[in-house]
Amino acid sequence: MANIVFCWELGAALGHAGRLKALAQPLRARGHAIAFVLRDLVHTRRLLADVDVPVYQAPLWLHRVDGLPPGEASLADLLLACGWLDADAMAGLVDGWRHLLRALGAHLVVGDYAPAALLAARSLGIPCAAVGPGFQIPPADRPLPPLRDWEAVPQARMAATEARLLATANAVLARHGAAPYACAADLLRGDLPLLCTWPELDPWGRGESDARWFGPTIAGPGTHPPAWPDGAGPRVFAYLRGPHPEHGAMLAALARAGCRTLCYLPEVAAGVAPPFTHPLVAWAGTPVALGAALPASAFAICHAGESTVSQALLAGVPVLTLPRTAEAFLTARRARQLGVGININEMARPLDWDGIVRRMLDDEDQRVAARAFALRHAGFDADRQAEAVAEVLEGLL
Repeated sequence: MANIVFCWELGAALGHAGRLKALAQPLRARGHAIAFVLRDLVHTRRLLADVDVPVYQAPLWLHRVDGLPPGEASLADLLLACGWLDADAMAGLVDGWRHLLRALGAHLVVGDYAPAALLAARSLGIPCAAVGPGFQIPPADRPLPPLRDWEAVPQARMAATEARLLATANAVLARHGAAPYACAADLLRGDLPLLCTWPELDPWGRGESDARWFGPTIAGPGTHPPAWPDGAGPRVFAYLRGPHPEHGAMLAALARAGCRTLCYLPEVAAGVAPPFTHPLVAWAGTPVALGAALPASAFAICHAGESTVSQALLAGVPVLTLPRTAEAFLTARRARQLGVGININEMARPLDWDGIVRRMLDDEDQRVAARAFALRHAGFDADRQAEAVAEVLEGLL
């Protein structure tokens, strides 16, 4: 049996840890030793409370990078801001990962948005795989795609930042006598990229024949049943992260519309004051079982995490999205293009929250599109998906 280390380095949502939890379970059942190395040990604690495996703090970039071009044109810009601008700086971070992987006796590394972990594994000769949605696993053998394809970003700038990223990664690999990457996308793909999503939600527009699609990995943020506010109004489930400037106004509009809203916001669950209080708004103290909450909802609200959006659409429920990152914006845009929801970051300010809530409640086309999505994927089984990924991962050992 093998020691398999699951790593999460970049990104802020619980979906990363939830995906690793789901994928680790069938491998653990097969007798493999599992360890998690995670970006966040606080908000994931409740999520992983029923998983008896060791959890370690991931080595993280904690510094500010100055002198980068304004805006984020591609994934290269995002990674340069996380330390990949400088090989000496990244060498220290990679050394942290190398020490961890050696101490854990890793035979296989599975990275969810964990480029430094994947590079460390490569430098040690440990097989590694990347798992996750399309955003963090870019297409192979071509330049990194633009994050803002609606803007005219100079190609020379994108080529320069990508070249800098590749040079940094290969300089670190050279220090350990490891083979270089051929292109910048390799830094995020590992030895084997496993796309845990569907083509419809892929922001890079890859066709079904371009990659192997496993569908989303669904662990659900929790197992606690939903406790809705009393009343007769429509139910709305919101999985939020704070702080966010629109939370209060949005929740107030939901209350005015008579919606019974159940919110899970990790910061509030940890003791922070909620952004809005009202008898029609309930704050969950623990992660809520989405399998029970979403089918009972008129619509769902989230920050466009791919996992939450996927689960809402599997339940045939439209989504109101408040994206906070480039990745989330692209997911929210795909949902809007599919006709299954509203992306508030594509709307003019100031926002008419009463009108947005009314549209989410009354737009029959959105509900029809969400149900059609659910029917297209009616045969999807999250347990079978995790087992299929586990079999592929075992093949790397």
